[in-house]
Amino acid sequence: MAAYAHGVSTRAVHDLVKALGADAESARTQLHTLADILDRQFPPVKEMLLKAADEITAFAAFPVAHWKKIWSTNPLERLNRENKRRADVVQVFPNAPALARLAGTVLAEPQDEWQVTDRHYLSETSMAELHPATAAPSE
Repeated sequence: MAAYAHGVSTRAVHDLVKALGADAESARTQLHTLADILDRQFPPVKEMLLKAADEITAFAAFPVAHWKKIWSTNPLERLNRENKRRADVVQVFPNAPALARLAGTVLAEPQDEWQVTDRHYLSETSMAELHPATAAPSE
């Protein structure tokens, strides 16, 4: 039994949103299908979706192996929690630059860590798919 919100099947919308992750072309097609479904009850939403179609499907320009990590906000949430934790320890900042220094330090730490370890957010193999190696010039 499907649930309906304002006359639109939430299951159908869920299935279409899930299908956005299938492949690049189907993601774009599904976005238009979703916009058409929502147009019946929410014409401004269709207009908004179609106007933002390039931004919504920007992930499709990357290798499929990257999509899940592009969608995820986990790293951002982790950095925000760490910023909050450190700000709570300090409690009172003497001025705005002091707060900016702390936030900058928290943001620089993962970069520094990734520079000295073999741990990477995106694997080197999947990153190589972004820019395939060009053939070496023959002599």
